[in-house]
Order: sequence, then C-alpha cells, then structure tokens
Amino acid sequence: MKKILITGSTDGIGLETARMLADMGHQVLIHGRNPAKVEKLAAELGAESYVADLSDLTEVEALATAVAEKHETLDVLINNAGVFKVAEPVLGNGLDVRFVVNTVAPYLLTRKLLPMLGTSGRVVNLSSAAQAPVDLNALMGKTQLDDMGAYAQSKLAITMWSMEMAKELGTNGPAVIAVNPGSLLASKMVREGFGVTGSDLGIGVDILCRAALSDEFADASGKYYDNDSKRFANPQADALNPAMRKEVVRSIESLIH
Repeated sequence: MKKILITGSTDGIGLETARMLADMGHQVLIHGRNPAKVEKLAAELGAESYVADLSDLTEVEALATAVAEKHETLDVLINNAGVFKVAEPVLGNGLDVRFVVNTVAPYLLTRKLLPMLGTSGRVVNLSSAAQAPVDLNALMGKTQLDDMGAYAQSKLAITMWSMEMAKELGTNGPAVIAVNPGSLLASKMVREGFGVTGSDLGIGVDILCRAALSDEFADASGKYYDNDSKRFANPQADALNPAMRKEVVRSIESLIH
C-alpha cells in the first residue's frame, strides 16, 4: 500500500485518479480548495483530506506543513491541480494565477515535501501537449498573456522544472516525472476552456496511476511522458536547453522566497 497525495482531487482527472487509487487499496490523501467538495470526497473514500487554495503560496506552505505533521513519509505526490480559463487571471500580487497554480505552487509543495518522499518516492507532475516558450516576464507577473498563452507556458514551465529538479536530485531524491495525461479529456477544465465534451477521462487516470506505481516509470526521473503518443518523448525544445531550464527555476525560486 502506497501513501499518495493528489492535489486538485475533487474534480476531473484528479477525482477519478483518487477513486481509482483508493479502490486499489492505497492510502490517498485528497486536496481541494472547496471545503464542501473535500468533505464529501473524504467521506466517500474514507480518506484524509486537506483544504488549501494553491493560488496563495502561504496556503501551499501550510498544506505541506499539515501533511508533514501527520506523516513521516509520503510515497507519491501527484501535482494535478491546474487552472486554465478564469474570470480574474491576475492575482492581488500581480501574478498570473495560471503560473502560480500550474507551475509555482507544485514546485513549492514538492520542495517542502522532499524530505518525506526520500529516495524511493515519486513526484508526478501534470504537464500538457500544450507547451509554449516561457516568457519570464509573464511568469514574474510583469506581462499579461491570454488564457491559452498562460496555460501553455505554465505547462512547459512545470515540465522544465521537473527535468531540472530530477537532474539536481539524482539518486538523492524521489523520481520527478512530467506527464501529459492526454489532450482534451472530459474534464471541467476542458468543458469550460474549450467548450467540448472531451475524451474518456479514464485515459488520463490510467497513465497517472501507472506513473505513480508502475515499474515502467521506475527509471523515468527527468523524463516526459506523452500519453497522446503513448511513449516517453521530447517536450518542447526549450525544455531540452539546460540554461533555459535554470532560468525558469531561478525565476520560480525568486517568487517563493
């Protein structure tokens, strides 16, 4: 039995992944920002639950602290929570909520939980087939982007820091893996963002469970798995540039300190 924390587990792919892993007998720690939804799912699964708004980095830190206070170890962290189209994309501090929730919050949460994950744990980061070169000014809140631009850049950014963290940790930390779970799956985000029903959510649930548990991902740290092509693949070219990866990580670090 593995102990698995899934962010954004009250909707969409996160919800169905939480259900699947709980059905498999694993100890699932669920997270959401809506207390009522979290309470309902916790009751359904008999799971431990956490409420935090990942657009607020102080709440991200509090989430990590709360998990660490209850557990000495964690086997898997699935950074699933994400946003695409929102009414007010610019937060009070000037940052774009897509970058904060999709890129910065998972980085901070992962950093805080690294001691619990040890050398045998896994971090599964939700990437996307939508990847675009990262405008560091946009990441830092100095430039505003449209919905798709911010989303695609935030997903390349999480892929870039996944690769960089994996390289930094080597065998001294958990495996860090970026996964595109599949394009246009039947999630709330896809319905609201693109106005389409989407494909079977189970496609994404299956690959997230495999990435979290399967031996095929045992040596996948620093790799990107593209579930559209059903294989490990190269992400957008900037992610293969060590200097660019380091610039993205430096920018993220400056936002969390």
